Amino acid sequence: MPRLFSAYVIVDWSAAAKPTTGADSVWIGVLKRDVRFRLAFESYNPPTRAEAETRLAAILDDLKKRNERALLGFDFPLGFPRGFAEALKLPGEQPWRATWDQLDRMVKDKADNTNNRFGVGSEINRRLTGGPFPFWGCPPKDALTTLQPKRTRAHGPDDLPEFRHADLAAKGAASIWKLYYNGSVGGQAILGIPLVRRLKLARGEAFKTWPFETGFKALTESDLAGVDVVAAEVYPSLLKVQPAAGEVKDLAQVRATAEHFARLDEQNKLGALFGPPKGTPPDAVLDAEREEGWILGAGA
Repeated sequence: MPRLFSAYVIVDWSAAAKPTTGADSVWIGVLKRDVRFRLAFESYNPPTRAEAETRLAAILDDLKKRNERALLGFDFPLGFPRGFAEALKLPGEQPWRATWDQLDRMVKDKADNTNNRFGVGSEINRRLTGGPFPFWGCPPKDALTTLQPKRTRAHGPDDLPEFRHADLAAKGAASIWKLYYNGSVGGQAILGIPLVRRLKLARGEAFKTWPFETGFKALTESDLAGVDVVAAEVYPSLLKVQPAAGEVKDLAQVRATAEHFARLDEQNKLGALFGPPKGTPPDAVLDAEREEGWILGAGA
């Protein structure tokens, strides 16, 4: 059995509002084969999301030239909890794509990292509930009637779910509705999904997003014929990572995550990870494929 991928690109994203490097900034880890066909790791720590996007595009273009298929992992959700697109009355048959298109229209993310993620969360709250819910979390200076620094109430049975199925399977994953403070993935998703959309648009059918375009099922070589890139959500905290002395934790995590998937691929165990964990209810599989997405390895 051949490996599914030749390269493993893991992205630790950041919603920082100014250029920044080091801890809590964007890290890109690339594990690919050198001239002797041995896996070698390299990392990049661009100070802005714009520079990160340019770097990522160059990495993917280089791998395509070398005829090397890449697994591209992002550490933020690629979809929202079930019912989100319908609640916003977004058009189209594919809720995940309708959400991507909507965020792309709303997000303003400048070259110096200034961005309107709190404004986007506030506007979506206004459309969904008219109040500061379900998105929450912002610096006090950015507070609005439809976005507050602290959570204003819990999710009830008639609200959109607080967590996706994958978040519960991953145990400890944060809710996408949290836009600020430690461990908040909401701001990263708002600013990250438009990036993934642009990368995909530039590459067409050769770029597939899992599980939306591949199906939530185990993948084989024949499933990936003509595919250069498979983009997936990853959650580095699923692995126990020990940074080396003086090493930034984010860097250690992208390296360990890339090495983990490469090792599974070498053992012909990675393909199975793209399928639902044993016992996943059919409605959860459908929700993942249509709107929520899933975290690669969660619940396995």
